Amino acid sequence: MGIATWFSAGLMSACLLFGASAGAAELEKNIMTGGPKGTYIKIGRDIAALGKACGQTLNVVESAGSLENFSSVRKRKNTQFGIVQSDVLDYLKTFEANDPEIQQAVKGVRIMFPLYNEEVHVLARTEIKTIEDLADKKVAVGVRDSGTFLTATLILDILDIDATQVEINQDQALKDLEAGKIDAFFYVAGAPAALFDSDKIDGAKFHLLPITQAPLLATYIPATIDAKSYPFQKEAVDVVSVKAVLMTFDYDKTRNAYHRDSCKAVADFSNLIVNNLAQLKESGHPKWKSVDLTAIPPGWKVGVCVKEGLAADYKPSCAKAEPANAESGENDDYLKLLKERLKQ
Repeated sequence: MGIATWFSAGLMSACLLFGASAGAAELEKNIMTGGPKGTYIKIGRDIAALGKACGQTLNVVESAGSLENFSSVRKRKNTQFGIVQSDVLDYLKTFEANDPEIQQAVKGVRIMFPLYNEEVHVLARTEIKTIEDLADKKVAVGVRDSGTFLTATLILDILDIDATQVEINQDQALKDLEAGKIDAFFYVAGAPAALFDSDKIDGAKFHLLPITQAPLLATYIPATIDAKSYPFQKEAVDVVSVKAVLMTFDYDKTRNAYHRDSCKAVADFSNLIVNNLAQLKESGHPKWKSVDLTAIPPGWKVGVCVKEGLAADYKPSCAKAEPANAESGENDDYLKLLKERLKQ
């Protein structure tokens, strides 16, 4: 099955599961991120912390990555946000015009904010010098539904490299590389990525491959992983990168209570992120420092609810958390009478 056919089939299994909100209870809100050692999950936690300070709960959900995150914004109930790689968006736009299934799969999915560039890491045995040397080698390309899978597959296709592709996650790939079961693996993540931040990776046996081939520059952005970004890496490595993009859905407030409440959630978090961007750059993940909110991927629209939250007079719904031992309120009359009696 080709990647286009597989991706179309995967996304077409998505259906909107939107229903009504549960009365006055806080709307459940989720952001789809990535693996436990990736950059996405840390960015998600930074955003959730803004919500917590505002009295709102945002659940940070681990996932396979970009492909799952994109489809989840459409199909997964109570999932208003997902972080997606820009090459996934480029891929969808490339095939959308002539593919009714992809047209349906992307319907309603919108940009919330462009974020930062994330580098394409390829960790390989040191005797492998270039990405072309991966020909006829065993190369882990990530798991299906991950952005790493799409990126690795596209790069190998663009460069016409015939490698044996192994579909495993990055944690397993690192173990298999160290055990000699594979020769290299791809991992798309904003540097510094926690997976590589370990002195257990032997710099005499493994290194990051440079990725500078001209055919890739039509889709990817030149980048550099600075020297000593990781304990095993002594010199800077020139690679390519993709942009991480925060996606949402274009909720219709006239449709039902769920859409209305979800639109409000998107507006609130849009406002919180923009108003606290300086704080995120100072104390959040280092990648916040390179966030450019104007770098919108071509061909994609910003969500209506996002724009609503950016209005100058918009106020997010913030609520202070109640004390842990707060009274329910049903005994207020009793307590008031008791206090009056004790005064006598």
